[in-house]
Amino acid sequence: MALRCSAYIATSLDGFIAREDGNLDWLTGQPASNGGDYGYSAFMAAIDALVMGRKTFEKVLTFGAWPYAGKRAIVLSCTLPIQAIPEALRHSVEVRPGPIDRLVTDLQTTGLSRIYVDGGKTIQGFLAQNLLDDIVITRIPVLLGKGISLFGGEHPDIFLDHQGTQAYDNGLVQSTYRIKRNRA
Repeated sequence: MALRCSAYIATSLDGFIAREDGNLDWLTGQPASNGGDYGYSAFMAAIDALVMGRKTFEKVLTFGAWPYAGKRAIVLSCTLPIQAIPEALRHSVEVRPGPIDRLVTDLQTTGLSRIYVDGGKTIQGFLAQNLLDDIVITRIPVLLGKGISLFGGEHPDIFLDHQGTQAYDNGLVQSTYRIKRNRA
């Protein structure tokens, strides 16, 4: 069985995942919805491990408590020293340099069935190598004007199959897509 690679991410209405400096204040200031946690708990229960880039890892470390307790986490980086990983996380966080295709092959051989791909560059890398299977995008009703784009950069057309959309009472809109494999 193939390893399923899934992303779950929020963007501003104009497609940014963070301000230019990486700040997420626009995201954390949103009012809660009566809809709960937007399916995040169910998503996390269905994944075996996470793969994220170094910048995402460093940002998550600023949140306080590690939000991925009980999950294996892989940080894609060629330069992150082991000392940068807090001692309490060294049993569950590992650093791998890539390449992404080899990482996916290695993870599949360990018996994992589904991974959570997080971080703009990491999601872009999985897409570029035709390795992302599906993505959940929650659009936050704010226009930032500039920032870090989820799908920035040049890439060939990537076609998606819309699986569903949920609108929440606080204005968030969440869409789920399956990535169509390149026809090359």
